[in-house]
Amino acid sequence: MKSAHFDDPNLVSTAGLVPVMALAQRAGLAGLVEAHVSVPGPAGAHAPAKIAAVVAGMVAGADSFEDLAVVRHGAMDRLLPGAPAPTTLGTHLRAYAFGHVRQLDAVATRVLAALARSTPVVAGIEQVAWIDVDDTIKAMHGYAQQGVAYGYSKVKGLNAQLAVLSTPLAPPVIAGVRLRKGNVASAHGAPKLIADAVATARRCGAAGLVTVRADSAYYQRPGGAAAPAAGARFSITARTNPQVTKAIASINPDAWTAIKYPKAIFDSLAGGWVCDAAVAEVAFTAFTSRPKAEQVSARLIVRRVKRLNPAAGAGQGELFDTFRYHAIFTDSAETMLDAEAHHRDHAIVEQVIPDLKNGPLAHLPSGRFTANAAWTTLATIAFNLTRAAATLAGVALAKATTATIRRHLIHVAARVACTARHLHLHLPATWPWAAAFTTLFEATCGPPPAAST
Repeated sequence: MKSAHFDDPNLVSTAGLVPVMALAQRAGLAGLVEAHVSVPGPAGAHAPAKIAAVVAGMVAGADSFEDLAVVRHGAMDRLLPGAPAPTTLGTHLRAYAFGHVRQLDAVATRVLAALARSTPVVAGIEQVAWIDVDDTIKAMHGYAQQGVAYGYSKVKGLNAQLAVLSTPLAPPVIAGVRLRKGNVASAHGAPKLIADAVATARRCGAAGLVTVRADSAYYQRPGGAAAPAAGARFSITARTNPQVTKAIASINPDAWTAIKYPKAIFDSLAGGWVCDAAVAEVAFTAFTSRPKAEQVSARLIVRRVKRLNPAAGAGQGELFDTFRYHAIFTDSAETMLDAEAHHRDHAIVEQVIPDLKNGPLAHLPSGRFTANAAWTTLATIAFNLTRAAATLAGVALAKATTATIRRHLIHVAARVACTARHLHLHLPATWPWAAAFTTLFEATCGPPPAAST
């Protein structure tokens, strides 16, 4: 190899953006932005094109304003015309106020609903749906960034709260997100997010059971009441307090049902590998310190695990403490074992958070809080679009990570040719994932499906 020249105007490195953005067009992204987003001044002009460019860049892996230049190379202007410069996109997002971020939220939920109607991205939602609520700290650096503070993890940054929607047949998508100050409590604002997420699930076709799951940080009366108020069930990890401890102690020793995990798991607190446990339940009324009208009565489902390491119980003040207990407060109508097993699946949200942090949320690109909040919301649109595209591409990619989907479907080079006023993509011969790309391309860039009668 003697030389390398960037001189071919007909090449693109991310041909997979063509079918993905065609899917976004079918979901009505541009029209929704036009209808709902009203940023004033010159910075707000041509918002549909600017939002589409940011989303396309995020689908391709951009995690900063500078990286958005990925949609402006080679023949990309022929495939995705009108993409503004990264500086223009940054100026647009910095013009957002809080109300404009909420307008983007409205766009994101409606795009997800449109994807649910046109793709199997939430297959099975008409029967069962789960909404998992959790939050994470996104580390930030510098002294001139709005909202940055030290949170519960002792990390300086901003706090992102997510509501993740999933079904037994489909991988998770993001039903809602809120970017908050770094020192905010985990459960702050959860009732509103839960109500919006349940409404989004209904808009996506959730006509049956919807269950909101959360960890012990959300074991508070407002969070416990939000799901029933929205027409959903709740399943929340109960904090260990005297009231819960007393309820666990009241369980009949003969009421425990042994269970086995499909695969052994390592429990650092238990002191080793765990492959079995026991489950029991008891009626329970939570938040009894509040007025009677604000108390919540439901089921306390308890899982106990043997302490494999006697030193793990040191300092507990109990001479014969041989078990560690995990309590779930739920109004689920499922059987005890099903409700307990499904609550453990709340961990699915822990797959979404690192997925986002390995993509658009690797950085929050601005010192302005509302710009970062808008960036976070657009990251969820890009995530859901990528996930929907993967479900169209085939079973093999339906539950893959975003990085894998990007590597197989998005980051494929192509030469753009024009014949009879039609653009054609010439892709690499023997591309390992050509079948998946072709399936996706035909599903999104072919004729739209006929309307059902």
